[in-house]
Amino acid sequence: MRGAEFYNLASLGENSQILNHIGMDKNKVKKRIGKLRNEINRYRYAYHVLDKSLISDSALDSLKKELFDLEMEYPEFITSDSPTQRVAGKPLKGFKKVRHDTPMLSFNDAFSEEDMRDWLVRIQNYLKSEIKPEFYCELKIDGLAIELVYENGIFVQGSTRGDGQIGEDITQNLKTIEAIPLKLELEKSKIQSASWRTKFQIPRRLVVRGEVFINKKDFEKINKEQERKGEKIFANPRNMAAGSVRQLDPKITASRKLDSFQYGIVTDLGQKTHEEEHQILEALGFKTNSHNQPAKSLEEVFKFRNHWGEEKNREKLPYEIDGVVVITNDNKIFNAAGVVGKAPRAAIAYKFSAKEATTIVEDIKVQVGRTGALTPVAILKQVELTGIKITHATLHNFDQIRRLGLKIGDTVIVSRAGDVIPQVNKVLKELRTGKEKEFKVPTHCPIDNTKIVAEGVIYRCSNPKCGAKNSRFLRHFVSRAAFDIRGLGGKILDRFLDEGLISDAADIFELKEGDIAVLERFGEKSAQNII
Repeated sequence: MRGAEFYNLASLGENSQILNHIGMDKNKVKKRIGKLRNEINRYRYAYHVLDKSLISDSALDSLKKELFDLEMEYPEFITSDSPTQRVAGKPLKGFKKVRHDTPMLSFNDAFSEEDMRDWLVRIQNYLKSEIKPEFYCELKIDGLAIELVYENGIFVQGSTRGDGQIGEDITQNLKTIEAIPLKLELEKSKIQSASWRTKFQIPRRLVVRGEVFINKKDFEKINKEQERKGEKIFANPRNMAAGSVRQLDPKITASRKLDSFQYGIVTDLGQKTHEEEHQILEALGFKTNSHNQPAKSLEEVFKFRNHWGEEKNREKLPYEIDGVVVITNDNKIFNAAGVVGKAPRAAIAYKFSAKEATTIVEDIKVQVGRTGALTPVAILKQVELTGIKITHATLHNFDQIRRLGLKIGDTVIVSRAGDVIPQVNKVLKELRTGKEKEFKVPTHCPIDNTKIVAEGVIYRCSNPKCGAKNSRFLRHFVSRAAFDIRGLGGKILDRFLDEGLISDAADIFELKEGDIAVLERFGEKSAQNII
């Protein structure tokens, strides 16, 4: 994968917010960093070495971003063995090891326009001069990074990224992929520069980099076949691509119908821009992504990213993407900017909004719906999901809290699907500090103090009029005769009650825009108006 591994994009303001749940005590910070490192290493080992996904990419990204932010705020705690100081896992046994000519680096992540502007400022601060904001944008394919070596135009070696310095020799498997040429054929007409067309020849030795991936239809077809045979089901296309090229039998790799794009040239051929590299790759017979394009400003970068960020546009692609890669187009600037940690300073992965993220459960409140049913709701440290900042997540019922083993203060994975408030999916118990608190199911209704009765998994106020009475009270509370909260009518109040967002008048004033904007028929504008 042209994967984004670590981050260089958080402001000090964000860092201070992250520390709210653990306090400013350095001892606590050090312990939190240690726990984050252990868990990230465990998840990364399972994914990169064992080909197993224990949590989603976006949830892991969220943990890595927290670790990076903490280390930036407290650099005295950075150690050489931190996950932020390395690229990937160790190469698998069974393949010959290959040392790369230059390290195969990864990318830091950006998630917003502000992150991208901060990234440009950091480059200029490092170079101590303003740069012409010209970039090259590429779709970030959900695949596996590879390096290809050609001698006198003949494909002689292919390898994985491995640990960035040493990868695995998978030449025989890569030969089964039709998109990778075994012999280079030069078509000079595809090089736009007239001077290049005249002088350019196939070099004696050429090293290029790209990725191997599998199309969505083939992914689904192979998984169905695996299921029919009672064999391993792959969690995502990248896992399938990684597992396929690591097969000792090339026939298995060939049966997977893998595809490949090439996106960069390691060999110095005199190329001046990244766009020029793509032209050379295409002229030499490599498959490049036709959607990649130059951008003359950050505004054009935003337009490119936002276009592909729309699901309707991504659905038209035969493969999965999770963002775009943005590179300074001028190679002289790119090289002068150098490397920060294990990532090039002048390139970044501008990712789409995550569907899952990690955050802290600061409290669990019990909300009472119109029918008197009680719903536990997690109050979260603010987190961004699918581009919206949220502070509430449903826990469905009290049995769900028990199944999850959730405590107040836990680090959790939250997700958002559809037009409902997000939900808590998993508790990361390994990150506990020992100060988390057990949640106790209430015995009396928080609205009228009537005894609570259990009806299967549903807990309900024993007063049958409680929910309806509360709904009528809230309708009066927001009416013109009372607080006159315009735009917050009876139907909207009932929706908030049903979703567990409110149970009394005070809850209305604790809602955030993101808590409302995630609901069906609501958008950011209507949410802003209500707030």
